[in-house]
Amino acid sequence: MKRMYSLIAILLIFLGFTYIKDTHQQAATKAKVPTVGILQLLSHPALDAIHKGIIHGLAEEGYHVGKNVKIDFQNAQNDQSNLKTMSARFVNENADAMIGIATPAAQALANASSNIPVVLGAITDPKGADLVKSNTHPGNNVTGVSDQAPLKSQLKLIQRIMPNMKTLGIIYTSSDDSATAQYHQFAALCKEEHVKLKAYTIASTNDLNQVAEQMVSQVDAIYVPTDNTVASAMQTLVSTANSKKVPVFPAVDTMVKAGGLATLSINQYKLGVETGKMTAAILKGKNPADTPIHFERQGEMTINLSQAKKLGITLPESVVKEAKTHGEVFK
Repeated sequence: MKRMYSLIAILLIFLGFTYIKDTHQQAATKAKVPTVGILQLLSHPALDAIHKGIIHGLAEEGYHVGKNVKIDFQNAQNDQSNLKTMSARFVNENADAMIGIATPAAQALANASSNIPVVLGAITDPKGADLVKSNTHPGNNVTGVSDQAPLKSQLKLIQRIMPNMKTLGIIYTSSDDSATAQYHQFAALCKEEHVKLKAYTIASTNDLNQVAEQMVSQVDAIYVPTDNTVASAMQTLVSTANSKKVPVFPAVDTMVKAGGLATLSINQYKLGVETGKMTAAILKGKNPADTPIHFERQGEMTINLSQAKKLGITLPESVVKEAKTHGEVFK
């Protein structure tokens, strides 16, 4: 009988240890699920496409939402106070990585933590925005992907479509560091190409209609750099430009769908995919400080045929062919 009690006691002890071990293993497995905070400046097609691409990129590297990675997505809706609050949220929940979609979002995340890895979700000028020490050697907890537009190719495209253009207008948000940097780069290119460029700035979307009305009476075509404020009110700009049959050439492909005429640009969704892949690499142990900024060099032709028809513009056959073969055509 004593032997039986001893065997039962040993069995109970064994089962107890097994239960404790399994419980610890389950808790450890649960704890291993990383959290990625995604902070988006506001809603518009270009930034939304980057967000979707990020989820795809993570999945391609084995991180599936709801299975082995937790995504905390926050949209600041262009409110600076929201950017600060949402960044603090990610820090407080000990996120394993944070992704900033658009420069102000990335800057808010970088200011919130110097320890948690910050991945730039398509930021035009990381070094110019003081997010990294250099694009080749970021140096701290920040790295990521740039959406620097192929400005020279875009200017050449405008000249191909508008060979008789006398004055080109450019409109951008004065407080947007990336858009301002692109303006200066584009202005230098126009000077090299002997293109007369006239600049117009806005402080917010509230200014867009009035500034656009002034602009369309003074220029033959309009160029829009990578500017989230203008992008969020693209319909306003296009409507005003259409009234004077002035074509709008945006830096971003999604803005062509919204009424732009044409562009040769970096695909926003693909930029998001690359951001997701870089985030996955960091979750697996890669050091942001030693990870160079990724620049996508290959642009794609995007055209809007219905917009060309509205404006009475015949696009060169070579442009149409390139868009059909290697880009995108909106009808």
